Amino acid sequence: MPTYAYACKDCSHAFEIQQSFSDNSLSVCPECSGNLRKKFNSVGVVFKGSGFYRTDSRDTKSTSTVPAAGKSESPASAPAAAPAPAAAAPAAS
Repeated sequence: MPTYAYACKDCSHAFEIQQSFSDNSLSVCPECSGNLRKKFNSVGVVFKGSGFYRTDSRDTKSTSTVPAAGKSESPASAPAAAPAPAAAAPAAS
């Protein structure tokens, strides 16, 4: 059964209690009969081993299509520069 933490809004009394999932939440403080609120804690899950991180499923080689900074493309793989279009002569009117 899970353990739930409660705190009283009126007297600040805090306690933990084991309740079933089907049980209703507590709403009355056992100390002062004030209003209770359920406290939420972090989940106790730890991911160990491989396969849980972004880098685990990638190859050691870079799959990026953009060349890295500082590296230049070789002339054989670089596209040839297209010549600039010739300027058209203004038509006489």
